[in-house]
Amino acid sequence: MLLIRPATIQDVPLLFTLIHELAEYDRLAHEASVTEEDLVRDGFGPRPKFRVVLAEWNAEPAGYALFFEFYSTFQGRAGLFLDDLFVRPHLRKNGIGRALLANVAAIAWKERYFCMRWEVLDWNTPAIKFYSDMGAVFLDEWKSAVLIGDPLQAVAEEAR
Repeated sequence: MLLIRPATIQDVPLLFTLIHELAEYDRLAHEASVTEEDLVRDGFGPRPKFRVVLAEWNAEPAGYALFFEFYSTFQGRAGLFLDDLFVRPHLRKNGIGRALLANVAAIAWKERYFCMRWEVLDWNTPAIKFYSDMGAVFLDEWKSAVLIGDPLQAVAEEAR
């Protein structure tokens, strides 16, 4: 039986583990520096920066979706950015990923966000097919950009 529920502060150790499992799956474990303290502070403090829903399959932790708000000047309202959608490999093909995505979509619809947006690694063909089959539109003309680490610091120092 599948259960999707909001994460609580008591779920932080599980969330930490699931995030690291996702990082390993994405071949990005070397970039996963998040701590349980970071998750407590940023997800469950007085001004949460993200929300999480957890999936349980027959009472076994199965996966999670982590999302947060962004603002569109063109739309004049906020959207939801789905940062992580992860189902443990041995529990895939049970509809858990679709249920997690549907749960976040229901939140977006109920709370009147104009869209949900996310990114998928170009090598992850099972995820690309999963999203395509649901009707997701890939924004190929848009390129994701990031300043991180030393380049971020260098640009920030220009503001002085």
